[in-house]
Amino acid sequence: MSITTLDGKRFAEMILQGASHLSNNAKIVDALNVFPVPDGDTGTNMNLSMTSGAKEVQANSSEHIGKVGIALSKGLLMGARGNSGVILSQLFRGFSKAIEQKQSINSVEFANALQSGVDTAYKAVMKPVEGTILTVAKDSAKAAVAKAKTETSLVHLMEAILEEAKASLIRTPDLLPVLKEVGVVDSGGQGLVFVYEGFLAELKGEKVADIQSSFPSMNELVNAEHHKSVQSHMNTEDIEFGYCTEFMVRFEDKNASFDEENFRQDLSEFGDSLLVIADEEVVKVHIHAEHPGEVLSYGQKYGSLINMKIENMRQQHTDIVGSAPKVETKEKQKYGIVTVTMGKGIAELFRSIGAHSVIEGGQTMNPSTEDIVQAIKDVNAENIIILPNNSNIVMAAEQAASVVEENVLVIPTKTVPQGMAALLAFNPTATPEVNEPAMKAALNSVKTGQITYAVRDTNIDGLDIAKDDFMGIADGKIVTTDQHQLEAAKKLLTEILTEDDEILTIIQGEDSNDEEVQSIVAFVEENFSDIEIEVHEGKQPLYSYIFSVE
Repeated sequence: MSITTLDGKRFAEMILQGASHLSNNAKIVDALNVFPVPDGDTGTNMNLSMTSGAKEVQANSSEHIGKVGIALSKGLLMGARGNSGVILSQLFRGFSKAIEQKQSINSVEFANALQSGVDTAYKAVMKPVEGTILTVAKDSAKAAVAKAKTETSLVHLMEAILEEAKASLIRTPDLLPVLKEVGVVDSGGQGLVFVYEGFLAELKGEKVADIQSSFPSMNELVNAEHHKSVQSHMNTEDIEFGYCTEFMVRFEDKNASFDEENFRQDLSEFGDSLLVIADEEVVKVHIHAEHPGEVLSYGQKYGSLINMKIENMRQQHTDIVGSAPKVETKEKQKYGIVTVTMGKGIAELFRSIGAHSVIEGGQTMNPSTEDIVQAIKDVNAENIIILPNNSNIVMAAEQAASVVEENVLVIPTKTVPQGMAALLAFNPTATPEVNEPAMKAALNSVKTGQITYAVRDTNIDGLDIAKDDFMGIADGKIVTTDQHQLEAAKKLLTEILTEDDEILTIIQGEDSNDEEVQSIVAFVEENFSDIEIEVHEGKQPLYSYIFSVE
């Protein structure tokens, strides 16, 4: 039976199939990645972006295709990573906007929605480049609009869309010289083809596991292990802007007059590969910059920074090609940020928001003065800022500061949330005399909650605590205890959350689990509905959960 209308249920299945097929082939897309920077993560980023959209669709099932589109757009926006991931989110943002009022759509409406997505994506990119995912999307949407004039079958329409997407993909090396030089097609365009293959499979009643994908114009550089990776055809030192910087700004009331075009123009001065997406509540930014701290400081003028991620693309490229860049003697940079923390996930969080050196340490493994002195030397900066993130480490940090020649400021952060708040208040263009009081003042803007367990029976502040009980600690004071970890977390959050709070960040430790985290999130959403929740995998020992409240 021919399919002539598409409702929310079937469209949701198309999304899930497209996401699954992309996920199955993410490594193929990674292997093709040479533009705009050969950091080998396009497939990973597109997969994470599409998976985020698919999860939101699953959580908001509906017969109404417009409602499914809204869920997809939201999920993609919040999960979008990398150039191609952000562009993918814009393609479906425009698509979803075109269908949001519709219960179901026909072939003409489907084709027009694809074209709307292309228009939205092109507007979001500061300097659109042909021979990329944009071109593949544009060519296939144009084919869809033409085909829909005479074709009512959505299966036949999707076949035409996929056929043109593959043809356009083959043409990408003719439009983008670096692709022809290396001998590959565009990685983002290939990722979009995988998504469209998943769409067609669902419409035809097939499963993505049965799809026989072809990789047109992809030569042995990708398929044979004895060849070098495609990224090896470019030099690490040729990467002009070294940090892939992504973040979102949640607007404050005073910024109701936010001008997206001016914001985009101002950010273009910091780097390239700029994408800016805004709605009434947030603006999402992707940019390749040399000084990500400056970009974050600019964005913070408009509201609260959330969902930050910074990746060193030179290091990514070096890791892929398997050779270290030439070692050069560099002049000291103006600032070096040294922070102490425990857990690989938390370490990555600090690096993502600007820390230059992260020392492994914490409650039971305090770093020595010598460890801190060595970190000060390693960052090679005129001004060093140390964030101890633990009351037991402040003194060692101050002692290290007293024995080195560099100008060292110790911001007495006692918890991980305080350290993150202080680092976000840092302004790389300001003087140390301005930064120090600003960062210290930021310590009062955040509340810290921690869940850990008792190693012995004790009584503290009138609380009887039995060995192995779980304790809830609010800014250094034990305020609750329970035999069960989840209940201890709920009690602690009840103690520290108020209706004036806006953001809760949950940092998972080694002793946490995803099911428990979901229960905590559900508890907060039920009892504090206006609070925005972020979850990060900190992998820290001892503290099963660290809560940051702003």
